[in-house]
Amino acid sequence: MSDAVPAAPSAPSAPSAWNLANALTVLRIAMVPFFAWALLADGGHSTTGRLVATGLFVLAAATDRLDGWLARRSGQVTDLGKLLDPIADKVLIGTALVLLSWLGDLSWWITVVILVRELGITAMRFFLLRYVVLPASRGGKLKTVLQSVAIGLYLLPLDQLPTFVSVVAAIVMAAAVVVTVVTGLDYARTGLRISRTASRPPASGL
Repeated sequence: MSDAVPAAPSAPSAPSAWNLANALTVLRIAMVPFFAWALLADGGHSTTGRLVATGLFVLAAATDRLDGWLARRSGQVTDLGKLLDPIADKVLIGTALVLLSWLGDLSWWITVVILVRELGITAMRFFLLRYVVLPASRGGKLKTVLQSVAIGLYLLPLDQLPTFVSVVAAIVMAAAVVVTVVTGLDYARTGLRISRTASRPPASGL
């Protein structure tokens, strides 16, 4: 009988941050300048430019669903991906909101409310990195979908489309603002709880 001790099974290695899902997230960020250029063509009044900008925005937004699906399917969910994915969304959506307001197509108060929420939650995520990587919640994902649909509608040349399209765009944007505020408060409550729990000194044993 052999006296050899069987080797302990090795711990599974963490997935590499260099994967297709994260590459798509980076691509989403890289598309933002091209989207902005198309939207601002001819002072934002070019029908072709608006349609190209809409197409780029929809394509970039679609990668948000694709990169998450790929990461889960291939077992390549990484902390880098969890951090970059919401940042990429905020860069894309924030740029679209600011430019739409600058062009006079969207009220500035809507842009300010959404950006204050997004920047505040992003800052909180960075603060919580010392304790945990805070992924997007289901409510946060719904918020992103509503914002993306609303912005996609506002990017269209609405003055050349039936009035009901503008009405639908306004309704979806209103829903996006409500969900944005509600989920922002929920994230803030979660972040505060994590911070308090992590900073609480451990109970001493008897």
